[in-house]
Amino acid sequence: MNTQTALKTSVCILGAGPAGILLGNILLQNGIDCVIIDKYSREEIYARGRAGAIESTTINLLKKHGLADTIFQNGYAHDRCEFRSPYYSIMLEYGKLSGGDVHYFYPQSDLNDDFIQKYLDAGGKILFGYEGKKIVQTDDDITVECSEQDSNITITIQADFVAGCDGYHGIARQSIPEKAVDIYHKQYPYSWLAILAYVPPAAKHTIYALHPDGFAAYMLRNSKVSRYYLQIPLDDDINNWSDERIWTTLQKRLALKEWTLKEGEIFEKRMMSLRSYVMEPLRYKRLLMAGDAAHIITPMGGKGLNMAVQDAGVLAETLINYYQEEQDISYLDRYSEIRLPYIWRAQEFSYGMLNMIHLPESEDPSDMRFRYKLSESKLAQLNTSGTFARDFARNYVGII
Repeated sequence: MNTQTALKTSVCILGAGPAGILLGNILLQNGIDCVIIDKYSREEIYARGRAGAIESTTINLLKKHGLADTIFQNGYAHDRCEFRSPYYSIMLEYGKLSGGDVHYFYPQSDLNDDFIQKYLDAGGKILFGYEGKKIVQTDDDITVECSEQDSNITITIQADFVAGCDGYHGIARQSIPEKAVDIYHKQYPYSWLAILAYVPPAAKHTIYALHPDGFAAYMLRNSKVSRYYLQIPLDDDINNWSDERIWTTLQKRLALKEWTLKEGEIFEKRMMSLRSYVMEPLRYKRLLMAGDAAHIITPMGGKGLNMAVQDAGVLAETLINYYQEEQDISYLDRYSEIRLPYIWRAQEFSYGMLNMIHLPESEDPSDMRFRYKLSESKLAQLNTSGTFARDFARNYVGII
């Protein structure tokens, strides 16, 4: 027998990922009632987190709301990265170039779980294992119908607003009519092979390599695990990549005189399709979008997690002002007006960096050679142009 329950709240938040759970924390701190629903269990949410580069603008936001303590306690500060080609290496000390700003490397899964615990400790309500099925709007409110994954229990949540933080495939994005927003999308003509291995650090900084065979990268994860990336053809198959082939390719693309790439047991490898996506505006009536539900960015530059968190910060501020100042609903347009310029700047930076250190995909050998030389020229400017290096460093460590 189906059991139905009705709840009422000010803000219903779809998704307990970085954007949703941070939004919930900030709203609770300011006395605004909210309910978070997520179709996954807490354990499943933890297992899905993959990113971990937290930039200076995100750190400042989290400090403002008292949510950065575990990052400082358990994260690793990074202030430099390296760019390699077969002919030279450039060490970019972006901390110095940006005026002292750094990245903190702290796993997204741990950061997200920290936020969940703080939210629960503050009395916040999360419905784990509940999936949104339908969103209905009126002039005065918005309702979310959701059901528990493992039972016949259905819950209807009536709210003033819904925050769509449930990712690209979530019900929030699907509930917006095509003609209500403008969509900008790009699919890139290659993929990444992402690798995790039980290997101690080969370097204390991130390494990006531009190689005639394609891009490669090394990233420190922790004292026992390292992450690697390889550019591969868009139509490639993960079964083509044995452990032996992976290590041989990494050794070749990351090669540097008097530097050794350590090898070890590979315990995860997966294909990553690279694409960009932006929705404009970020509001449809009483539904406001944040994180991957509103925009997708390539992993290049480590912007995805940071954009989601920064969306949540601005959205929280907008909603708080709306309630405290008794604003008209049109005030919520402010959220899109503030965030979209930052989102596009992050997209432009990620796109430019991607082209700077990736082998261009083309069927014309002459075109490929020309574009590869353009990439080399852009990369060399990090070493020859102080203006370019400072601008790159500032954007790398945080879009401001």
